Amino acid sequence: MKKLMIMALMILGSSVAFAGQSDALKAVLKAKTFDEALALVKSNLNSFVDNSEKAAAYNKLTDLAMEKVTKEQTTMTSNQLAKQMKSKLEPVDTMGYYKATYDALTSGLECEKYDIMPNEKGKVKPKFHEANRDRLWPIRVQLINYGQQIGETDKDAALNAFGTYVQSHDNSLFTEVAGKSKDEYLGEVSRVAAVYAYQSKKMDLANQYVDIALKDSATFKQALDMKIFFASQGLKTKEDSVKFEKTLEDLYVKNPGSDAIFGQLTSMYQTLGQKDKSAKLIADRLAADPKNYTALAMKAQNDMNSNKFDDAIDGFKKAIEVKSDEPLIYAYMGFCLNSKAAASQNPAEVKKLYLESVGYLEKARQIDPNRERANWAYPLYQCYYSLYGDNDSRTKEIHDLIK
Repeated sequence: MKKLMIMALMILGSSVAFAGQSDALKAVLKAKTFDEALALVKSNLNSFVDNSEKAAAYNKLTDLAMEKVTKEQTTMTSNQLAKQMKSKLEPVDTMGYYKATYDALTSGLECEKYDIMPNEKGKVKPKFHEANRDRLWPIRVQLINYGQQIGETDKDAALNAFGTYVQSHDNSLFTEVAGKSKDEYLGEVSRVAAVYAYQSKKMDLANQYVDIALKDSATFKQALDMKIFFASQGLKTKEDSVKFEKTLEDLYVKNPGSDAIFGQLTSMYQTLGQKDKSAKLIADRLAADPKNYTALAMKAQNDMNSNKFDDAIDGFKKAIEVKSDEPLIYAYMGFCLNSKAAASQNPAEVKKLYLESVGYLEKARQIDPNRERANWAYPLYQCYYSLYGDNDSRTKEIHDLIK
């Protein structure tokens, strides 16, 4: 029995001793080019015997991509010296260089994923982590250049480049180096990645990237506007609107000083017929900040919609005192004054109201001549027609605009 046990151990030992790389991994490691190796990895991913082989395969891809990176970097360095010496410059494959940095980063990140997985004994013993960290972190910034260069012709590739830059920041591969200094590009690249993701209709990614941009003070305002815009898309049912309302409420709790969220939330309350909520939100805002432009404008607009034209006019005047370059407010003023004129039976008062309205509407025209933000044309036509008749040149000019 003892002999048999020893023999069994010898057989087991021999299988371990002669265990080697799988044929799939051997084929990848023999590959001469990145594209060749990538095709082999994709076709044989399920043939690798374990995670360590997958890590080795992706590390080979990283090696091959880095060969191209190093080649172009060497040429660039030589050209710098040649330029100083006024000698001949060698051609640089700039796009090939940027693409190779992307290939190196994405392969390195995949290598890291398998490299840090527990082995058969449940222990984590990464083999490639340090070397990949040290060679990939310095070239990570080239992903931005790649995204900018390729964005005009291939938006999906640009999204991948910018997205890889953003996602790699918090990857375990760069844990030891990412926190040593602030990433000055992260907020802006996240914002741009969110735009590309939205254009590609990948809303989960768009929201993921814009949430990162929200954490950067330099991109916070733009990112917040984008977050609201993303949330407002596709509101087809009441349930969609209620969901958007909840999103706005959550954002307002986190950003109570935001006029953008306040304005959107106030409007949404009105849209959903929650006038009391809208009025309370405005009242609370004005109690805290009596000269808040957005609150003054929203209150006046609500009064206008409720045909409380005197209150609306008073409110719009207060808003104009705070901010005098918004054409829509002047157009609303004209609408309110015209409405009062139409309801009056006193000819003198009617003329006075229309003359006052002309001043506001012509101001709206001056600020926004192409009516991109305010449709001042029709109420101004009403004024001219009532004051000067249909044959007046001013009336005819405006009439041509509204035909």
